[in-house]
Amino acid sequence: MGCHRARHRRSGLPAAAMAAVLAVTACSAEHGSAAGTAAATPAVPVAAEINQLRDNYSKQIVSIQLTNTSGGVVTVLGARLGSALFTAGISWQGPPGGIELPPGQTKSLPAQLPPPVCGPAAGSAEDAATVSIMLAAAPPAAATPLATAPAATLPAADPFGVLSRNNTEMCLAQAASAAAGFRLDPGLDVSADGRTAVVRLLITPRDAGPADEPATLTIDRIDGTTLLAEDPAVPWPRAVPVRAGGPAQELRLGIRPARCDAHAVAEDKVGTLLPLRVTAGAREGVLKIDAGAVLRGRIYDFVTAACAPQ
Repeated sequence: MGCHRARHRRSGLPAAAMAAVLAVTACSAEHGSAAGTAAATPAVPVAAEINQLRDNYSKQIVSIQLTNTSGGVVTVLGARLGSALFTAGISWQGPPGGIELPPGQTKSLPAQLPPPVCGPAAGSAEDAATVSIMLAAAPPAAATPLATAPAATLPAADPFGVLSRNNTEMCLAQAASAAAGFRLDPGLDVSADGRTAVVRLLITPRDAGPADEPATLTIDRIDGTTLLAEDPAVPWPRAVPVRAGGPAQELRLGIRPARCDAHAVAEDKVGTLLPLRVTAGAREGVLKIDAGAVLRGRIYDFVTAACAPQ
């Protein structure tokens, strides 16, 4: 045995029984510090997941969802999401008193994404997300500042691929912006009968710069949205070339309502984000152009009027 045997026998127990008791006691003493350390390390009472609200798609804001898995209230002071897909941590900083998570409850903490990492190996790191959280050590007494427990780090599930999708979209936008800027004119030309309208996509190429080969991209096609569809009388352009140093372009896009149910406008989240299917260098994907507040309101008014009974 690796434990020392005791030499004293002053007890009413038989010698063999006493030896066994003392041997167990000696073993416990020898390994007590390691066992005590393990027992003193509590399990993190929170589970983490990543999600994104639809109305935050164009803002590159994700949700750090924390669920209290304990039987008591947990106070969260701050959370920081780490991923190799982005150049810095993705942080949520709580109010001075933090936020309380009752047992079993989930809360979503909004966090702005930093610039993406856009190398060829970036996609391989999508499963490496972790969340570091700062918890209050215990519920504070009245007028007593919160004590802060050591930061706890736990894995962050990303079942919908939120970080990977945002990285891909942001890297595509970065590649596209090297060739040109894109925006929708705030004006909306509505037809005489009010059933169709025209939005204008404005393309402003960047300066060519000193490079031998200016940045280029191609708008392969333009997709409809949950709110807007192509006017068949005015087909949307395809295979539109764009290059840095080239001429400015204005694409006139005839639109009609994609749906006229009662919830079309009332519940819209992404219907005024115009999806451009583009190829920029080695990247292909969807570049979403936000209508902006003024045009968004005009589109909602147009769809409401166009869907009204005549």
